[in-house]
Amino acid sequence: MTTMAITAGSPRLTRWLLRLHRPALYVWTGLVLALAVLLLLLYGPLTDAAADAWRQYDACTDWRKCSYDQSAILRYKDWYNYATLAVAAVPFLAAAWAGGAFGKELESGTARLAWTQSSTPVRWLTVRLAVPAAAVAAGTGLLVWLHHLAWAAGNGRIDTAKQWYDVWTFHTNGPTLVALALCGLATGALTGLLSRRTLPALGLGLLLTGAVWTAAQLLMPRLWPTRTSTGKAYFALPNSSWTVRESKGAGIPHGDYHPASHYWPLQLTTTALLLAVAALLTVGCFLALRRLTGKTTA
Repeated sequence: MTTMAITAGSPRLTRWLLRLHRPALYVWTGLVLALAVLLLLLYGPLTDAAADAWRQYDACTDWRKCSYDQSAILRYKDWYNYATLAVAAVPFLAAAWAGGAFGKELESGTARLAWTQSSTPVRWLTVRLAVPAAAVAAGTGLLVWLHHLAWAAGNGRIDTAKQWYDVWTFHTNGPTLVALALCGLATGALTGLLSRRTLPALGLGLLLTGAVWTAAQLLMPRLWPTRTSTGKAYFALPNSSWTVRESKGAGIPHGDYHPASHYWPLQLTTTALLLAVAALLTVGCFLALRRLTGKTTA
């Protein structure tokens, strides 16, 4: 079938897919909006109140007469952690949805019915990957941008604010989370195509997404050259430096570290690696489909 035929049929398949998964779309939209509101609150009043409390605390000279808004500090800390973990969970939500959706369609026979009545398997898979990927990338990108704004508003103003290299903050502050979400989506789709059952696909998708996240975190500090400090310079590193390896034993102490200026190089190299993984997983989906259906033209 020609490319023109595929393009002509795609809008109809897209509308059908959106109707089929309308509840999931509503939940995703509601989640993004709720987290966006929370992140805007963190960016504004919650951060301002906590920053004022820290100024009061740092200016205190007589502890018997000190007064500061401890509840504002704790409130900021709690809601920042809640928001960060919720945003960080997006790749796992994408994996769970994709695994469950693909597994259910194959387990129930809905997919095979679609192949015989309305579309070819390749077109079916293309639409089912492209439409959710667009929704996931758009929503995750918005949350990442808002999270970075919220974190930057407190950085340097709140003494207990997370450092840029904190594992959860790093990923929720930049495009690596978007790439991780796309990996989660592709991982769930692949497990659904391989297992053809809902619950196993969902569970395997979550496990593999966790493995991808862990591997990315382990490789990330090695994707950009570190700087090395020795002797007195080792003890004079800025607080924002991320020490990835250090030695304080016999001899001159030394350490390898990433300064704050390495934030974007690390973000972009990790994102590129994760997008390559997502592409490989997507190719794996089409290979699994070919194995499932036999050699099929678009």
